[in-house]
Amino acid sequence: MGPRRWWDERVLPRLTHRACQGADVDRWRAPVCARAQGVVLDIGFGSGPNLEHYPAAVTRVLVADPSDLAWELASSRVAAFGRPVERVSPDAADLSALADGSVDTVVTAWALCTVPEVERALAEARRVLRPGGALHFVEHSLAPDPGTVRVQRFVQPVWGRMAGGCHVDRDLPRVIEAAGFEVTLDRARYIAPGPMRAWGWFVTGSARPT
Repeated sequence: MGPRRWWDERVLPRLTHRACQGADVDRWRAPVCARAQGVVLDIGFGSGPNLEHYPAAVTRVLVADPSDLAWELASSRVAAFGRPVERVSPDAADLSALADGSVDTVVTAWALCTVPEVERALAEARRVLRPGGALHFVEHSLAPDPGTVRVQRFVQPVWGRMAGGCHVDRDLPRVIEAAGFEVTLDRARYIAPGPMRAWGWFVTGSARPT
């Protein structure tokens, strides 16, 4: 295993497992997960931090996530969840295991920034959503002010290699809309000052197929 693969497969999942939890993160995560119901497709499931925030209305969780290690780290959360949790694909752009209209809710939490073929992944999410279903998301996205955008574009080549393909320069509400969804934003604001603004423009909301 080369250094790059070792970093992406053995180190980053552990760092993400530690970083993507806690009260500050949960203030954004919990309202998004609370809207889920029925059969949920969780894109970028990681080590399962969304599980503790899903309401009783969620009957089953289907996982699309590339990391074998993150899936292992999720085992205690999966056991505590007490409802079926199944990893259906390592690639959100290939949900061929799922039939059209087989999912009630899609949830993404700081995940679409790292999906390599994000347009295909969103097309697949749209395909598997039942009529009336919705995608609920919280993501960091391209900032609204030109100064921060310049920083985001400057750091992206190095940041992407360090962070498993994460993009700070994706305008995710616009990307979701272009994939055939009507987007309703609930919150969009900076959560970090100064240089950290490049990573700190958070957007949260819902999207329904048009």
